[in-house]
Amino acid sequence: MLAYKANDAAELLTEHVANADFVFHIAGVNRPSDPNDFERINAKLTEDICGLVERAGNKAVVVLASSIQALLNNPYGVSKRHAEIAVEQLAKNGGRAVIFRLPNVFGPGGRPNYNSVVATFAYNAAQGLPIDVHDPEREVTLVYVHDVARAMVDVMNEPHPRGVCTYSEAKPFARTRLQDLADTFSGFANSRSNARVPSMPGEFQRKLYATFLSCLKPDDFAYVLSTNSDDRGSLAEFLKSDSAGQLFISRTRPGAVRGNHYHHTKTEKFLVVEGEGIIRFRRVDGTGEILEYSVRGSDYRVVDIPPDYTHSIENVGTGELVVFFWASEIFDPKAPDTFPLKV
Repeated sequence: MLAYKANDAAELLTEHVANADFVFHIAGVNRPSDPNDFERINAKLTEDICGLVERAGNKAVVVLASSIQALLNNPYGVSKRHAEIAVEQLAKNGGRAVIFRLPNVFGPGGRPNYNSVVATFAYNAAQGLPIDVHDPEREVTLVYVHDVARAMVDVMNEPHPRGVCTYSEAKPFARTRLQDLADTFSGFANSRSNARVPSMPGEFQRKLYATFLSCLKPDDFAYVLSTNSDDRGSLAEFLKSDSAGQLFISRTRPGAVRGNHYHHTKTEKFLVVEGEGIIRFRRVDGTGEILEYSVRGSDYRVVDIPPDYTHSIENVGTGELVVFFWASEIFDPKAPDTFPLKV
């Protein structure tokens, strides 16, 4: 795979095209300082590439990254349509071609404050800057950059008869309101301080989250959890989810005990990752004996905490006891469903 960039010598482009099986033309401008660059770069460069393919006499398939704006009557759209016409003409002359009419492309590497609202919103959210939404109800159609790359790679595994220009799509597309997009990125940013799991109900949201993380400064990849400490040790909330509950972690000093309470509905899972402890249970109605479970970090043993059992965990080792907890619901101080009772 050979690449040709704008500042490379023209002879290099001629050489690459002459020896290529596929020519992927993804260069272009959409906000040039000189409006004449729309035609000079988007249209004329495409015409030149098609001319090089014809003069080389090879069987290279020209793959053009066009835009859905090729159907619109604006300088950018007109120049992209002219580029498509050049590729269509190449096919009519016996060449082979594929055209992708792309919607707004987003993903890691996007340039903020240029032509991508996603890149701008993601960058501002990651940098702690305000997100300005001028038209909240406006909808945009988006496609992920790696889905575009995959679709273009797939072209190389498909038949391409001479004399045919094929229009293809990079999928999946997603449509979203600008206000929803802004709210999503604000939620991603806030999740690093409030421990709320970012809302990612589908593939599209996961791609937006990947875009957001790619906009963080390298020094901001790590962040510190909010911690509560007392004479027993420390505890920090890791993640919270309205649908999946809450994750938190604790460090407990030797001899200290946590718990001695029960829940009516909330359930939990305990996983000791370091140290040695004993988890104790007793039914709150007074029937049954006290149950004991020995737990160690080396065992990766999960203990379920059922409702209506008062329970505790004691550090019986010589070092800190580190426990990872999952609770089926987020702690609500107004309705904690947590009742003190010694095991």
